[in-house]
Amino acid sequence: MKITGAITAIVTPMRENGDIDYSSLESLIEMQIDNGISSIVAVGTTGESATIEVGEHLEIIEFFVKKIDGRIPLIAGTGANATKEAIYLTDSAKDLGVDAVLLVTPYYNKPNQEGLYQHYMSIADSVEIPQILYNVPSRTAVHIESKTVSKLAQHQNIIGLKDATGDMEIFEQLNKLCAFEIQNNTFCLYSGDDETSCEFIKRGGHGSISVTSNLLPALVSSMCKTAKDKDSEAEAERINEILSEINRVLFIQSNPIPVKYALFKMGLIEKGIRLPLTPLGEKHFDVLNSELEKLDLI
Repeated sequence: MKITGAITAIVTPMRENGDIDYSSLESLIEMQIDNGISSIVAVGTTGESATIEVGEHLEIIEFFVKKIDGRIPLIAGTGANATKEAIYLTDSAKDLGVDAVLLVTPYYNKPNQEGLYQHYMSIADSVEIPQILYNVPSRTAVHIESKTVSKLAQHQNIIGLKDATGDMEIFEQLNKLCAFEIQNNTFCLYSGDDETSCEFIKRGGHGSISVTSNLLPALVSSMCKTAKDKDSEAEAERINEILSEINRVLFIQSNPIPVKYALFKMGLIEKGIRLPLTPLGEKHFDVLNSELEKLDLI
């Protein structure tokens, strides 16, 4: 299975008391599919996986499986800072029927490269499901080096990497070191940084796991499609320019605080977000509202 294009790292809608709002979640899923998104990531960082309990985590994944019903691939976030927990979540997600999983680097305990290698190999050896590595050092305090990725890419169950560094030098390293697997269609590179995703795909990346596509799935999808085609690069750049400011302001506070505010302003979800995250600060309202108005979202 090869997943490419625009992939939405979707929010988990919540009511103001923190309960999961499944009605709004169903509407968000339908909006994404109706607007041509290639795939959805459920319960990733944007889906507040860090504050969702294990039982809830699996309930949410099961809901996604039932509602998507095979129409597009579903990727479930099943990473954890404990290897046994990541294996449990990954195995459970497989049983529930997801198409692939996204595995964030273990956070807080700061493993070295050998620890990262053994962590991912243990999951890949334990559960036969397509697995995407996720490198986001700004949030986890650990960076998975390109050489480590290239060794892991040889495992048949490890099918890709989401790189959220926004560093094109890292992309070029990965593209070179994983060239054999990429050329043989067994490994893909995904941008995890909306601001640089157009350049990432133009250079040979396979897609973008996007926050912005929560708001603008059709536009992000068009950008990803045109960026892959040398003859359409000018159109990709035009769309990227339209998206550039919203890509920036959606990270004026920790994700998913701004994107949840935006979806609330669009009338698509309630205000709910779980501590220790809090709703968007009032000082940021004007800049985000202004951009939403420019894009005709409110």
